[in-house]
Amino acid sequence: MASSDHKSSRDAALDLLVYAPLGLALEARTLMPDLIQRGRNQVTMARMVGRFAVQQGQVEATRRLGPMQGQVESVLADLGLVPRPETTPQAAPRPAPEAEPAAAAEPEIEAPAVEDLAVTDYDSLAASQVVPRLRALSATELEDVRRYEASGRGRKTILNRIAQLQSR
Repeated sequence: MASSDHKSSRDAALDLLVYAPLGLALEARTLMPDLIQRGRNQVTMARMVGRFAVQQGQVEATRRLGPMQGQVESVLADLGLVPRPETTPQAAPRPAPEAEPAAAAEPEIEAPAVEDLAVTDYDSLAASQVVPRLRALSATELEDVRRYEASGRGRKTILNRIAQLQSR
């Protein structure tokens, strides 16, 4: 029995290593077109499934994130990164060079101390935290913040928002 087990293992190895590659080489011409077509069909199916998945993902993302779009646009407008639809006509008459001469005149007017600003802990706040607070400031307080910011970090988000509020 041991010799028949050994013989069948040897026969299996010969089948796998010699006869199968030989048979494949002899039949390759007839098998190749069918294998190519099957491969193409698989790629076509994968593309269709991928397109469907992307379309469904876009639909789902729009469904879930659509309600937040208005909020995001409002925050971006508050930050001065995009114009508000109702302020677009007002933004056009306000040319940017007007802000530059004021910035050039700043060294003559000393910026207020951070402790004198109407925004508490101003230096520890990110621009996204400062911008929403600007709307509640008086014209004088806004100008103080503008001068302080222009003489220090010069964050455009804050300076642009102040310019928008001062032009109203």
